[in-house]
Amino acid sequence: MPKGTLSLLILRVLQRGPLHGYAIAQRIGQLSGDVLAAEEGSLYPALQRILVEGWVVAEWGTSESGRHVRFYKLTSDGKAQLKREMDEYERTTGAIQAILRLA
Repeated sequence: MPKGTLSLLILRVLQRGPLHGYAIAQRIGQLSGDVLAAEEGSLYPALQRILVEGWVVAEWGTSESGRHVRFYKLTSDGKAQLKREMDEYERTTGAIQAILRLA
């Protein structure tokens, strides 16, 4: 996974609704055609970081398999952060594409 993109992907996946950590990781894998993987060692620290930032809130619940899990939900601050991160990502990738085309 490209450095600095995990929080962007988490926020984007949560835009559709609350998910628990494992479901977030699965969704990232599915949507990327299994090219990207959100490993446990990086996913949960990233979730904790965005929780502290106030971009998500967490609530305990029961997963589809009956496990006690923490569900993460995007906040209005998280929606604003997602927009900022998506804008920055587009700007950065556009600049990289320009260099690749023109160099």
